[in-house]
Amino acid sequence: MIILEDRFSAILDRAERAHSLSREDIVTLLRAEGEQSQALFQKADQVREKHLDKVVHLRAIIEFSNNCIKNCLYCGLRRDNRELTRYRMTVDEIFSAAVKAGREGFKTIVLQAGEDPYYKLEVIADLIRRIKSSSDVAVTLSLGDLTKDAYQKMRLAGADRYLLKFETSEPLLFRRLRPGTNLTGRLKQLSILKKLGYQIGSGNITGLPGQSLDSVAKDILLLKKLEVEMAGIGPFIPHLQTPLGNSLPGDLYLNLKVLAVTRLLLPLTHLPATTATASVHPSGRRLALKAGANVVMPDLTPLPYRSYYDIYPGRTKTQAISSYSWWKKELEQMGRTIAGGYGHGAIHASPD
Repeated sequence: MIILEDRFSAILDRAERAHSLSREDIVTLLRAEGEQSQALFQKADQVREKHLDKVVHLRAIIEFSNNCIKNCLYCGLRRDNRELTRYRMTVDEIFSAAVKAGREGFKTIVLQAGEDPYYKLEVIADLIRRIKSSSDVAVTLSLGDLTKDAYQKMRLAGADRYLLKFETSEPLLFRRLRPGTNLTGRLKQLSILKKLGYQIGSGNITGLPGQSLDSVAKDILLLKKLEVEMAGIGPFIPHLQTPLGNSLPGDLYLNLKVLAVTRLLLPLTHLPATTATASVHPSGRRLALKAGANVVMPDLTPLPYRSYYDIYPGRTKTQAISSYSWWKKELEQMGRTIAGGYGHGAIHASPD
């Protein structure tokens, strides 16, 4: 039996009971070590099973372009990275990959790209309609900052969800890491998406240069305030072809604690075992699934392109296992099963 100090135990119990904590209490949980950290992971896993059962949602990612007009300091796809081989999939290639994923059994297709104005709005909207009419899947988009009109037309075409991470809740750090943008603008975009009827996903990076535990606690509270249906939480991994290439990487252990606390405060939110966790540790995804995560997002980008979506080092190597059948066996070994439905957020859930 794990013996805890009274304060830590009281905070953990309050988080489970009320799903609400102060910033100071969150920092206390994030400082957990040894038996206390194991108790945190165990509690998060219990909350996940209580509210979301033992199922894991598999979501197939198709990364159809690595071109990007933005110049974020941490991202390997940044505009100024001249060493990256750029690619764009054709619309027919994207459609074929989506249909193939649907036939394998995936119930959500995530269409992801850098911010690439090459693809016209009408083309993307038509692609969404084609996918929805040919496959029994939900469609998630992760295409960066667009106009309200673009969001609306893609929603009308059948898009169900939109992923737009805020990365950090610190305005100054956000502005430094993402030149020419600001946190207020990013949060406004999320508000627009929500009003248009999208299920929204957002998230943060842990271990960024200049980031404190207090800052990470604010990130968790912002996720709660936004009432996101999905929260992607991954450790910072420096990319040599970026200005942050020589920075220290984020700590997997801290990332798992952030994931666990987020699960306690957001019991119904979908939390992925992110690719980044697998990039920093061979068992990263498995550890995340034991710390509150309930989603895995295998990469089904066709092989000629997959290795070029180089956001951070090691990412493409961890995506080698992408088949539905492999994940089915892997999850069964953990006592988990693949969810049969679309995996809509709790407030949007309807019979599948």
